Amino acid sequence: MVRRPLGNHLLRPHTHLVTSDAEKETAPVADETEEHRKMTELVRGARHVLFDFDGPICRLFAGRPAHTIAREQVEWLDAQGLGDVLTEKERGDDDPHAALRSLGLQRPDSDLVEEMERRLSEQELWAVRSAWPTEHADPLIRTWAAVGVRLAVTTNNSPRAVRRYLSDRDLSGCFEPHIYGRTADLTRLKPDPYCLHRALNALGAAPAGALMIGDTATDLLAARAADVPFLGYARNERKAGLLRAAGAEAVVSSLEPVLDLVRKRR
Repeated sequence: MVRRPLGNHLLRPHTHLVTSDAEKETAPVADETEEHRKMTELVRGARHVLFDFDGPICRLFAGRPAHTIAREQVEWLDAQGLGDVLTEKERGDDDPHAALRSLGLQRPDSDLVEEMERRLSEQELWAVRSAWPTEHADPLIRTWAAVGVRLAVTTNNSPRAVRRYLSDRDLSGCFEPHIYGRTADLTRLKPDPYCLHRALNALGAAPAGALMIGDTATDLLAARAADVPFLGYARNERKAGLLRAAGAEAVVSSLEPVLDLVRKRR
């Protein structure tokens, strides 16, 4: 097993000001309480859990930033004379899948699509060596499996990279054979719900009894399309803001409270 490393209103109190301060102080607490309630509801109701890979399980590109690989994807397309298939937004996207998805949609039968996918798969396989486990992910996965919840990985990453990482962490038995990653049909990358549908069908799971844990808006959109409840994981405020802006009702910055809830089911 590989281990990777207050305005002071006490004098001459003014009712309006006191009420305003109270609202400012209690509103965020109320929001946090509601979000925690929603998270608790999602976790307790889950009979099947679908994990995105890069984010909720590990930081795949911890050793080599994803934006670097994304930039190389764009440069490679430019070198092939196909840079015009990308919008300006796609050219600046930090997601290594953005350029691949665009090329797959516009040139689905091109040999270049196959070559670009192969190059990205190699990058992902190499990245497994330096991937960082997401804090609390390993015990959460093992505990959920131990209490009888069935697990799957639904990801835009290469399934070979997922399997190698899970094997290194001695987590394969918690998921196999339910690893649903990128296929040759790049039109099926999330936000298309294809990999979620594959997982649900193989697990014999009803969407309402499942839970998707993801860290991007594409994960959320895929879960919505598959009618699967969604729990967002965000390792920083920027990612949390993006998930909430996309409509996520429950976002956690750590998997620890999820683990605590699952442990109570034992």
